[in-house]
Amino acid sequence: MIEMPVSVGAGSLPAAGLVRSGARMHRERLVAWVLGLCAAISALLTVGIVLVLASETVGFFSQVSLWEFLTGTRWAPLFQEKSFGILPLLSGSVLVALGASVLALPLGVLSAIYLSEYATPGVRAVLKPLLEVLAGIPTVVYGYVALTLVTPALRALFPGIGVFNAASASVVVGIMILPTVMSLSEEAFRAVPRGLREAAFALGATKMEVATQVVVPAGLSGVLASFFLAISRALGETMAVTIAAGNSPNLTLNPLDAVQTMTAYIAQVGMGSPAAGTLEYRTLFAVGMTLFLLTLVMNVLGHWVRNRFREVIP
Repeated sequence: MIEMPVSVGAGSLPAAGLVRSGARMHRERLVAWVLGLCAAISALLTVGIVLVLASETVGFFSQVSLWEFLTGTRWAPLFQEKSFGILPLLSGSVLVALGASVLALPLGVLSAIYLSEYATPGVRAVLKPLLEVLAGIPTVVYGYVALTLVTPALRALFPGIGVFNAASASVVVGIMILPTVMSLSEEAFRAVPRGLREAAFALGATKMEVATQVVVPAGLSGVLASFFLAISRALGETMAVTIAAGNSPNLTLNPLDAVQTMTAYIAQVGMGSPAAGTLEYRTLFAVGMTLFLLTLVMNVLGHWVRNRFREVIP
C-alpha cells in the first residue's frame, strides 16, 4: 500500500510566521516601553532633586543676601552671631580637590601609559584590577587611614601641623580618585588605532616617543574628561574629608590648616537634625545647590573638552 504525502495548506506556514512575527513585535514594544519608563523615572528623579534644592534655596535667599553669601569670609550659621559667607567652605573644598588632583592626575596618567603601552597582558590583567580595588574601599576607611597613617607622617615633616588638616585629606582623596583617572585614561589610550603606533615605529620613533608624542595626544580628550570627572568626585567626597580635614570653616590656602568643605558641613548639620523650615535647615540646601552647580560646571567642561579635543580617525 502506497502512502500518499499529506499536503500542507499554502497559507498555513505564512500564517504561523505572521503569528510569531506579531508576538515578537509585541515583546519588542514591551521592552521599549519598559526601557523608556526607566529613562523617564531617572529624568524625573533628577528634576525632582533640582526642584527641591531650588525651592529651599530660594527660601534661604529670601532671608539672606546673595551678595553676603557669595562674598562673605565667615561661615557661622549655627552661632548666636550668624554669618553666611560661603567662601570658607568653598575654599576648603577647592583646596582639598586641587591637592588631590596634584597627586592623582600625574600618577593616574603615568599608570595608564604603562598599562596600555608597556605592561604585558599578564601583568595588566593583575595590576589593573588591583588598582581599581582602591575605588571600592569605603570612604570612612580612608578617613581613618588619614588620621592614623597620613597625618603622623605629615607631622614628622611639619611638626606644627594639627591633627586635622587639608593636606591629609588631599592625600587620601587623591588615592580615591586615582583609579578613575587611571582607568579612563588607559581606555582612551587603548582606543588609539594600532596603525598610528606602527606608522610612528616605521619612522624610527622609540617606544617612549610613540607613547608620549602619538598615543597621549591622540587620547587627550579621554584623559581630560577623566580629569574633570575625578575632580568632580573629589569635590563631592564627604566622609574621608570630614574625618581628616576637620570641621573648621577657615578661609585659607594653607594645606596644613584645618578646613571644612561643603560636603562636610552638610554631613555635620544633617546629623544635628535642624528643624525643617528654619534658616539653619535651609543652609543645607543653599550649600548643596552651590556644590551641585560647581560639579555641573565641571561635568559640562568635561564634555566640552572631550568634544573639542576628540581625534577623528578616518
